[in-house]
Amino acid sequence: MQFRQKALSKLQSPEELDVPVRFARPQGRLVLAVTAVVMAAACFWAVTGSVASELSAPGILTHAEGSYVLQSPVAGQVTAVLSKEGELLPGGAPLLTVRTEQRTETVRTVAAGRVTALLAKIGAVVATGADLATVERIDRPDDPLVAVLYAPGGNGSTIPVGSPVDLTVQSVPAQQFGVLRGHVLAVGRVPETRQQIAGFLGDSQLGEQFSAQGQPVAVVVQLDKSAGTKSGYAWSSASGPPYAIGSTTLVSGAIHLAAQHPIDWVLP
Repeated sequence: MQFRQKALSKLQSPEELDVPVRFARPQGRLVLAVTAVVMAAACFWAVTGSVASELSAPGILTHAEGSYVLQSPVAGQVTAVLSKEGELLPGGAPLLTVRTEQRTETVRTVAAGRVTALLAKIGAVVATGADLATVERIDRPDDPLVAVLYAPGGNGSTIPVGSPVDLTVQSVPAQQFGVLRGHVLAVGRVPETRQQIAGFLGDSQLGEQFSAQGQPVAVVVQLDKSAGTKSGYAWSSASGPPYAIGSTTLVSGAIHLAAQHPIDWVLP
């Protein structure tokens, strides 16, 4: 009966129309204001801001014309090696001799370049077409290096020429000397096969390595030059490594793509 009496008293009391109603506490209004500001800032950034992205790709330091594999034109036994690894030879220079059943043949370079690998030794028996040496195509020792990266084939159209590239060089500790700087010089129009990569680099193992995830697109990176470093190229550190870097060195490249807007307006 006590509860019933309170209910009746409540019904009989006049309405408190002059008492203000509190919809939210001050803390709630503060939270609401902060939320509104954050949402407004997020919407403004989504329309006017941009997001930077990068594409990672493996590659190698080389010269612009690549390398070639010198093969034996005859079958026989290697009797003399007339050059050594690292030597710069003109086109048509004698590299080694092979004795056949009839006579001794001299194997010569096809084009000028530096011998990067001698695959045949004195006394080795070789067949016609056997690999004898790998020669990198260069005319002068000071010919500039480039980096050739092999990016996934589907990303070729997203890489604009001129994009900045950071190269982590396998033979250079990045934590101590930083990364090598460069810019995209050219992007292949079509993906390359394992045979094409091996033919350009003069190395079948590299062809398999760079095409292990499918046919990639070749991205040629021009290295930024610097007169203040030992290597002659620009690094993220002040002076880079205290030694020169050579070709056929593996690298890992980070291609900085153009910034994109999070929201693109679509017009009819």
